[in-house]
Amino acid sequence: MTGRTLPQGAAIIVLGPGGMTLAQRLQPLLPGSEIHAPAGSELPAGRYFGRAVDHLAGLFIAGTPVVGLCAAGILIRAVAPHLADKRLEPPVVAVAEDGSVVVPLLGGHRGANALARVIAEAAGGVAAVTNAGDLRFGLALDEPPAGWRIADAERVKPVTSALLAGESVRLRLEAGNADWLGALAFTETGRLGIRITDREPAAGDADLVLHPPVLVLGVGCERGCDPAELRDLALSVLAEAGCAPAAVAAVVSIDIKADEAAVHDLGRHLGVAARFFTAEELLTQTPRLTDPSEAVFRETGCWGVAEGAALAAAGDKGTLLVPKRKSRRATCALSRAAAPLDAAAIGRAQGSLTVIGIGPGAAFWRTPEASAALAEASDIVGYSLYLDLLGPALTGKRIHASPIGAEAERARQALALAAEGRQVALVSSGDAGIYGLATLVFELIDSNEDPAWRRLAVSVAPGISALQAAAARAGAPLGHDFCAVSLSDLLTPWPVIRKRLEAAAEGDFVLALYNPRSLKRRSQLDEAKAILLSRRQPETPVVIARNLGRPEEAITVTTLGALDPEQVDMLTLLLIGSTRTRTIAGQIPRVYTPRGYLDKPESP
Repeated sequence: MTGRTLPQGAAIIVLGPGGMTLAQRLQPLLPGSEIHAPAGSELPAGRYFGRAVDHLAGLFIAGTPVVGLCAAGILIRAVAPHLADKRLEPPVVAVAEDGSVVVPLLGGHRGANALARVIAEAAGGVAAVTNAGDLRFGLALDEPPAGWRIADAERVKPVTSALLAGESVRLRLEAGNADWLGALAFTETGRLGIRITDREPAAGDADLVLHPPVLVLGVGCERGCDPAELRDLALSVLAEAGCAPAAVAAVVSIDIKADEAAVHDLGRHLGVAARFFTAEELLTQTPRLTDPSEAVFRETGCWGVAEGAALAAAGDKGTLLVPKRKSRRATCALSRAAAPLDAAAIGRAQGSLTVIGIGPGAAFWRTPEASAALAEASDIVGYSLYLDLLGPALTGKRIHASPIGAEAERARQALALAAEGRQVALVSSGDAGIYGLATLVFELIDSNEDPAWRRLAVSVAPGISALQAAAARAGAPLGHDFCAVSLSDLLTPWPVIRKRLEAAAEGDFVLALYNPRSLKRRSQLDEAKAILLSRRQPETPVVIARNLGRPEEAITVTTLGALDPEQVDMLTLLLIGSTRTRTIAGQIPRVYTPRGYLDKPESP
């Protein structure tokens, strides 16, 4: 290997139990990967699909790297109709179920060869790499190390062909180093050449120009700065130095700007990460600043943000190419490192927290968004039972489990981990915003307990709620207006809950009852039943849904009059029909609520 990075987010396709063991071994080796398996197979996958060929085609069209533990022909038939531009197509790798042979079918220089070698090494098999450059030199010029950019991809083929033909090829090193090209032999003269530089190539330059990630843009700005202003300033600084934007390794600033939209916009514009330093870290750069500012110190705790961040990122051997330049609301400085930089090792990223609803428990009820957030997370926080339900999705993650009843501590821990620059997933059952942890997270942020929490990237990935799952299992009881009430009085006084039950009964809503009964709370369900019976007939349909999405799942259809509270516990959700809800009798009773309450004339 030559320092190549593996493609992120590969889909590991398993068609049967024979490939699952190898898939589970490969998942932690392939960053952000997820195992896909056929629906109904009961294989422990993160995502399930119907027709394999259609699913594979969809992944390929979406640009998702595919690792298929199946016959190569299946993959070829699935993607062949969609082949168009090899520069844009994702890698596709076929792997024998026993790992004996790994074949990069497409995208060899877009990561497939690298994937094949890693998989073959892990499985003890052979990577059937066929690209000439890889076979002869063990590297590909159009697959440089992470962070490197190619100025003109059309120049790769003639230079590679010349090297393979034994021709003399020049190497000009103007920035960084050429360590990854060590297997190649260069001369002082030659018809073609490779130039490693952080400068913009001249018009008509015949060399293959490679840009190493050696430049760093240090930025500062006022709160709410227009992204266009910072972007224009940064590009003007690069132009002043005659440097190529493609050689920028990262955009850096002080950590209090971790949530600043303009900083992240600049990173996205340049296709690089935004990274951040603490004021204490920037203070160490004070002797190297050209223009220490007392005003900046009063505001931030360091004497210079743009220059300080640029120099801190470039390291002790780095140099300041362009000192601080100012626009109306922003500052920018440019530094150059002595060697190519790994952006992930610079400062820290903006921490992120995704609050994930995993549904009732079964993997096939987990949304693709939730699965993607789990795959991207470095740390996963949750109640131990819910984490157990995730199974293989936890592979390769830092796990932070806690007992039941520790919701506030769990949310605080997730926020604190994210504030360290980690990518955190906080797991909630059902939908995280329905009696879940999402509200608690926002309450804590709003409390200002830790100002750093406001600088995090916080998102919520919805899940299938228990009421949705129970309704689907029973038929369609939520076909008209409905509401949800929790019978737990741990956070809500019982008189308030009683008032809501009375209102729901009076309004003739279908009612979902969460937390209906526990070992300590025995009387609330009886009282709720009495309130509802005062407005509804004893024959009103009731669905008792217990252990949804788990092996012990049980769905019982009864009536309000026959409802026995002894059948109910904290793992149960109740759906109580309105006056219009009906039951279709049968071996498996079906409950539904008509969509309308008005009698409609029959169509002629």
